[in-house]
Amino acid sequence: MNIRSYTSIADLVSIANASSGFLSIIMITMGNFALAAKFMLLAVIFNAMDGWVARKLNREDEVGFGKNIDSLSDIISFGVAPGMLLYSTTMNFGIPYFGIIISLLIVICGILRLSRFNVITDLSDEKFIGLPIPSTALILGSFYLSGLYNSDLALFIMMIVSLLMISTIEYPKFRGIKTLVVGGILIITALLPQSISSIIANFPTKLLFILMLLYLLAIPIIDLYTRFLKSGPHVR
Repeated sequence: MNIRSYTSIADLVSIANASSGFLSIIMITMGNFALAAKFMLLAVIFNAMDGWVARKLNREDEVGFGKNIDSLSDIISFGVAPGMLLYSTTMNFGIPYFGIIISLLIVICGILRLSRFNVITDLSDEKFIGLPIPSTALILGSFYLSGLYNSDLALFIMMIVSLLMISTIEYPKFRGIKTLVVGGILIITALLPQSISSIIANFPTKLLFILMLLYLLAIPIIDLYTRFLKSGPHVR
């Protein structure tokens, strides 16, 4: 029953993910939204690393401890933190309580998404059922840091993100070393201090935001088009 008998190095990476999410929330309470967004993006890096570390170490996790600690960490970094950031940056929205509702929707859909993932995790190795939850941090964090941030648009985008998380649309997993390297470079560059250069600091976040929007929207459009072709009228 000793906690050390369950944990591995990969779990420490997951804890670093959760710690980044918690620090993001602290920064939000202090009004430092830019640093909060960066902590969320840092959490994405740790989230990508924990599975890689577990595979490299050939970890055997028969009781599912690693899967559970990963999910609990994710809900902090990609559920609560983005919800808090969205709420705090949209408090002046014209419709009362709308920001609270969408922020809460992120958390609720995130919990549902992670719970379903843990149940069906072995059913599909090539695709995610529903939008992966780290997308909340990638989209909202890069949007805020891009210099293009608009609270009205952020509410609309995050509402779509939340609903797609609990959808049955199959999102492809990011595969290949080139994809991971490019994504990692964009995120790491986005973490650079704003004082270095506004152009250097903003371009990677703008590109990351655009790429994530394409990932967000292109897959459902392709899915709808495929279903239309399969169910459409047959010409004789």
